[in-house]
Amino acid sequence: MMTQQMIAQNLTVVQAEIAAACQRAGRPVEAVKLVGISKTHPPEMLLAALQAGLTHLGENRVEEAAPKIAEVLSHLPANSAPPTWHMVGHVQNRKAKPVIETFDVIHSLDDLKLARRFDTFAGEQKAIREVLLEINISGEASKEGIAAQNWQHDADQRQNLWSLVQEISQLSNIRLVGLMTMAPYYAEPEATRPVFAALRGLHDALINDFPQIEWREMSMGMTND
Repeated sequence: MMTQQMIAQNLTVVQAEIAAACQRAGRPVEAVKLVGISKTHPPEMLLAALQAGLTHLGENRVEEAAPKIAEVLSHLPANSAPPTWHMVGHVQNRKAKPVIETFDVIHSLDDLKLARRFDTFAGEQKAIREVLLEINISGEASKEGIAAQNWQHDADQRQNLWSLVQEISQLSNIRLVGLMTMAPYYAEPEATRPVFAALRGLHDALINDFPQIEWREMSMGMTND
């Protein structure tokens, strides 16, 4: 198991890389949110990461996450703010309720039925949950998400996505805040750039057509991150 010192050192390195990338791109470093993917790691490592300064943690299975989150929260100092918990894995309809009960932000919304279930259960919790649409922008068959690899040229694909956005925007207890995609695995990370650029193009088009939605998040990663 990694020590607390190793976790703190790794976090410092990643934060420095983010700051350098933001400087090259002319973006404020505050515009980038680092979510530490904590799946399969024990509560002790999560607590060490939080102590080192990480404030966002992501899990992909609610049955693993729920007891682990409870243990982490029970060991936080009384005066410390809890982290923001992100669901980054695919969500089955039957698990919508525990996901809403466990997570603050859900990155993997991909159909209207699931959106309506999220909305119902969030209403029961008297809570607002932020959601991102999971987009399959690469067209990779093994990836989950809403098909959007040809949204600029395929009228049906575009209409399906635009209609879904319109329907979700009418729900009261979930708030659509952005898009998520997972790039295919490449040995060279730079090869993912066109995939992420394609998501940015879709993101910009949705901003233009749905200005009433706060499109502030793009969640992008690789399976082997």
